[in-house]
Amino acid sequence: MKAGIKIVLSVALLSSLSFGGEQFAMSDSDRAMYAEMLENNPADLMVANGEELLAEKCGGDAGLAAFLNVSEDELPVYLAGFPRYLPEFKQVVAIDQVLQGLMYKNGHKPFKLKSSDMFDMSAYAKSLANGEKSQIDIDANPQMKEAYVLGEKTFNQKRGGRGLSCMSCHSPDIIGSVLRTQPLPDLSNKGVAVAATWPAYRMTKSSLRTLQRRFQGCMKNALLKVIPIGSPEMVALEVYLTKRAEGTEIAIPGLKR
Repeated sequence: MKAGIKIVLSVALLSSLSFGGEQFAMSDSDRAMYAEMLENNPADLMVANGEELLAEKCGGDAGLAAFLNVSEDELPVYLAGFPRYLPEFKQVVAIDQVLQGLMYKNGHKPFKLKSSDMFDMSAYAKSLANGEKSQIDIDANPQMKEAYVLGEKTFNQKRGGRGLSCMSCHSPDIIGSVLRTQPLPDLSNKGVAVAATWPAYRMTKSSLRTLQRRFQGCMKNALLKVIPIGSPEMVALEVYLTKRAEGTEIAIPGLKR
């Protein structure tokens, strides 16, 4: 990752680790570990593995660009616009679904969307857009407009026996409160960089995770029925949150508690 990107991201992330009510979001030891990992993110090795996998299964950067019908020079900006509608798929897709399609085209059995290999390869592919601004276009076509509407509905829809939704933990009324030792972030705040810093390394899981996998973790913790990765609702949720923080500079891999 470029040094400049690391510095900007470090400031943004460290500023989010302040007080939440009267309770620290992290212990002093966790803070020290976090600061160290910002400079030496364990996920860098996983992204490097993703680069090797992309070369082996998809023909590398050139193969991905050709599959998306763009030049290699155009690839970073194009990737910064995902999720997007692709006629070949006849639906709005995230980067990992594109990689599945490319693997299939090249005669390889596609990785499962929830597999560590797919997380690694997706992280590398999105890291090609590092330094670009997230610029998702929900007005590009009717499918993107529909995905945004579905994502907003999914974000606000109360589900499960507790009647909880994503908004239950991320409404303006409770942003900044501490839940499970973490301050609840404003997901529309560009400083939080929700979509722009995923895939990310999660300290508590000691592994690289995608944004949709994080959504699943939230749902599980809230005792909600978990929506499958790659489903229309899950992709739409990514569309919605990416649009809300549009203009955020992409910096992959991120680092999360």
